[in-house]
Amino acid sequence: MATSYQQDDSLDSAAEFTDNVESRETLGKVFEVLFLLGLLIGLFILALLLFDIFRDGLGRFLSPGFLTETPSRFPDQGGIRPAIISSVLLGSVVILVTVPIGVGAALYLEEYAPKAWWTAIIEINISNLAGVPSIVYGLLGLGVFNYLLGFGPALISGALTLSLLSLPVIIVTAREAIRAVPDSLRNASYGLGVTKWRTISNHVIPYAVPGILTGVIISVSRAIGDAASLIVVGAVGFLTFNPGLFQRFMALPIQIYSYITRPEPGFASAAAATIIALLVLILLLNGVAIYIRQRFSIR
Repeated sequence: MATSYQQDDSLDSAAEFTDNVESRETLGKVFEVLFLLGLLIGLFILALLLFDIFRDGLGRFLSPGFLTETPSRFPDQGGIRPAIISSVLLGSVVILVTVPIGVGAALYLEEYAPKAWWTAIIEINISNLAGVPSIVYGLLGLGVFNYLLGFGPALISGALTLSLLSLPVIIVTAREAIRAVPDSLRNASYGLGVTKWRTISNHVIPYAVPGILTGVIISVSRAIGDAASLIVVGAVGFLTFNPGLFQRFMALPIQIYSYITRPEPGFASAAAATIIALLVLILLLNGVAIYIRQRFSIR
């Protein structure tokens, strides 16, 4: 009798389980459709924005002299050469400053630092800094680089301010990439008598490079496209010479802001054309980083 009771109970459980599977599959299909709908909405809005920008600015972008001349007070004349040079210099300085410091900080926190209360506080604060608005970094850069260090409203002040803006994102993403390296790789290296630094430089860093470069792409792209912090530091909207590190400067986002605040309708096309130039610059930067990342991934 006991055996028969157990069989009946198992049959009821199997029937209930079958019903549960069907409802879960239905629920899974509903969420799949919802997620696909969200993706399609995002792609549609992105395509709409790109269509509007290229419709308004492609003609001006392809006009002779737009990329090679200095700005003009007439909407259909002049170009954005100083802004392009400034943005390239800003991005280069940001990469040179943030990558060694950010990756070094991430390596120390993941590989060397003890698991103590003070490291936990540092980690929490770095994560919080990644979400601070860029204008706050602009005020910090204004106080430290413009006034305290005496650089004034020069390109180096803007570049160092953007470096501060990018640093938390690079540290967080580099830490995640280093943490993803399997411990078995480290243990195998230590088992062969290899030192800690050799293990990090020869095994951990090459394995983590694709993830680190992803963080660099995200942070530098954000820095190049940021305008709020540069306005606070002292970027200008009109420049007739190619800027140097310790000279007044402008940038592509500042040029866009300058164009859209002018009442003449022709400046709207110039702003759209400058947006295209900014997109091309960011895509080129991303392309280089993706190429390097793929090279390390193949290895």
